[in-house]
Amino acid sequence: METIENFASWITDLAVSYGLKLVSALITLIIGLWIISMITKAFGRLMIKRDWDESLHGFLKNLVRILLKVMLLISVISMMGIQMTSFVALLGAAGLAVGMALSGTLQNFAGGVMILIFKPFKIGDYIEAQGYAGSVAEIQIFNTILKTPDNKTIIIPNGGLSTGSMVNYSAEETRRVDFSFGIAYGDDYDKAKELIQSLINADSRILKDPATFIALGELADSSVNITVRVWTKASDYWGVHFDMQEKVYKEFPKAGLSIPFPQMDVYVQNQ
Repeated sequence: METIENFASWITDLAVSYGLKLVSALITLIIGLWIISMITKAFGRLMIKRDWDESLHGFLKNLVRILLKVMLLISVISMMGIQMTSFVALLGAAGLAVGMALSGTLQNFAGGVMILIFKPFKIGDYIEAQGYAGSVAEIQIFNTILKTPDNKTIIIPNGGLSTGSMVNYSAEETRRVDFSFGIAYGDDYDKAKELIQSLINADSRILKDPATFIALGELADSSVNITVRVWTKASDYWGVHFDMQEKVYKEFPKAGLSIPFPQMDVYVQNQ
């Protein structure tokens, strides 16, 4: 009977001792997470107020959130009476194993840092990389988020993005628009060239400098192809591309110019 009473007393003391620590640690964890959320939001507002580069916002907010949560976790563990020396040794061993298992994730983190340092692109740029193309919506710690013109979300790991080839269509203010317009053999080439030049002159989006280039590009099987190169602002690229195609298609027939298509003549000979 005395043994049972001693055991019950030991259990009670243990529950009181560690129960209070557990409750205190739990309360600290809840309050700490709330404070971290407030700090992160305030940090985000501060970056906007100070007009920091928008590319840094998501990356730095996530980094600050992770660091504060790690500090909170260490504090909660200390409150529960766990020896930090043993915990640090265990954490180091676990960190080594996790680091080896997550080597790709660490590479993505390093890639994100490299992107923010060298800035090959920024928020809002239209890029093509890793077989995908879209506007940069967000640069996170491990991934970069793209939005396609048809509103798809593409997530690309920063590791491959920072080391692979990439095309940034928004890096320069101007872009060249290339066309190839075909006319039939026997059509008036000079007339076609003058008509194309008049359509270009009528479009205010096409820049005067660099100068427009128009030349006979190819004597193809079914057509005489005229090469046209014009310069415009990057934001006007697709508008000029589509509008010029439509204007040529409508104006060539009015001027007596035909737009040929591939065709084959077949002769049947009876023996």
